Amino acid sequence: MIVGDTSAVIALIDADDRHHRALQELFEQDPGAWVLPWAVLPEVDYMVATHIGRSAQDAFLSDLAAGSFSVEWGEASDLERAHELCTRYRSLGLGLVDGSVIAVAERLGSDAIATLDLRHFGAVAIEGDPRLFPRDL
Repeated sequence: MIVGDTSAVIALIDADDRHHRALQELFEQDPGAWVLPWAVLPEVDYMVATHIGRSAQDAFLSDLAAGSFSVEWGEASDLERAHELCTRYRSLGLGLVDGSVIAVAERLGSDAIATLDLRHFGAVAIEGDPRLFPRDL
């Protein structure tokens, strides 16, 4: 299982991103392995619309509606864990989205987190020690 962070999902969508090809190949190997935490959806939607374009946004929303990505809607414990992480790593400015991605990855026992945000994800001690893609490919 690969839990997708905002940065990796955007790179997967944006053909001009330097990480697009690696993430696209990873996604195409097993699309069913990808899980998107609920917290990344509004962030991806906004970033795609404002930085890539409305047609890419429409395609992303269509893919979500068609079930191309599994969405993890979360549990109360995810918010508790995200809060704990944000407090512990306050100096990083971790935030709710990153904390939620980590909490979901930990709860689900994820093999990997797809992220380009090594400043945050590379500094946090994540339970289960998931790999960080594309860094660890």
